[in-house]
Amino acid sequence: MREMKKLDSEIQLEYIRASGPGGQNVNKVATAVQLRFDILNSSNLASETKGRLILLAGKRVNANGILILESKRFRTQEGNREDVIAKFYELIQKASVKPKIRKKTKATKASKEKRLSEKKKRSEIKKFRGKVSGE
Repeated sequence: MREMKKLDSEIQLEYIRASGPGGQNVNKVATAVQLRFDILNSSNLASETKGRLILLAGKRVNANGILILESKRFRTQEGNREDVIAKFYELIQKASVKPKIRKKTKATKASKEKRLSEKKKRSEIKKFRGKVSGE
């Protein structure tokens, strides 16, 4: 959690006008929040985490390596700020987890035999389907 607090200094928040509910208020007050985070120049993230973060974020990362997240779910700046920061830390948390390496395995002899015997049983069942010849 300490590492997460270090990232607070690298986050830039910008308040913009949001579409959606809010009536006339939405036209006057900038309640939507846009979070910007420079992934490539971050000193608090490991290079492995940076790579995974760029992959996870997808289109939310621009060509300069800047992550842009938006929140306009709530009618207040505070609500949207908390929401966008929560989204950001959730994304960082997912990126910091190393994926498990898949180990190739071979099917056992017993499992192969079982599969083949099931196929034979099934083919026997299907062989007896069809039109019955009359007398």
